[in-house]
Amino acid sequence: MNSKILSLLGLARRAGRLAPGHDAAIESIVRNKAALCVLCSDASERLEREMKHACCYKNKNIPVVKADFEIKELSAAIGTKAAVITVNDEGFAKKLLTLFETNIKGKE
Repeated sequence: MNSKILSLLGLARRAGRLAPGHDAAIESIVRNKAALCVLCSDASERLEREMKHACCYKNKNIPVVKADFEIKELSAAIGTKAAVITVNDEGFAKKLLTLFETNIKGKE
């Protein structure tokens, strides 16, 4: 299932709908562009805490997902090194959330 998620993230990157990396992700959250925040499994606890805080600050309610893939897998899929990304498109975000939920249910 991770391959579908990573493929979709790569497509979103090519479409210009991702903000990869800490600074770009924070900027897209502040500018109300972010629809979803994705953290790699090996992202630091500090980064996770900071992104969760940013995504709920002032009632933004942006979903935050900690994925099963590592930084190197995400980096290969999107073409740049990043432990966190934001998806800045509602359509991509909804599809990704569906895939993440299916991935979680498949493990139970």
